[in-house]
Amino acid sequence: MTVQRLHISKRFSEIAIAGHLIHLAGQLASDTSLDITGQTLQTLKIIDDFLADAGTDKSHIMSVTIYLKDIEKDYAAFNAVWDAWVSNIQALPRTCVEAKMYAPDVLVEMTVVAVKP
Repeated sequence: MTVQRLHISKRFSEIAIAGHLIHLAGQLASDTSLDITGQTLQTLKIIDDFLADAGTDKSHIMSVTIYLKDIEKDYAAFNAVWDAWVSNIQALPRTCVEAKMYAPDVLVEMTVVAVKP
């Protein structure tokens, strides 16, 4: 089986596709000066764009792993944005954990596994 990689940089690719299976690298906001709401909105927009590049959309997500810098502080605000993002599709499988991020201003990062329809 051939693996197709999209948005390739020196260190990693943003998207890997094998057959109908799609993996997105960890996605985070481009403007990490934003609060959790702003970072979550930007991250989900990037996920939408990359899924479109891979030939699918959020309704075909198999799982999402969500990393929050401060789950106690940001969980409710994150969920408000998340709930709006998934409001028109069935509930997605997800895991949400607190994690130490690679930079102090990163508040949320998400990895996604999806399929092509």
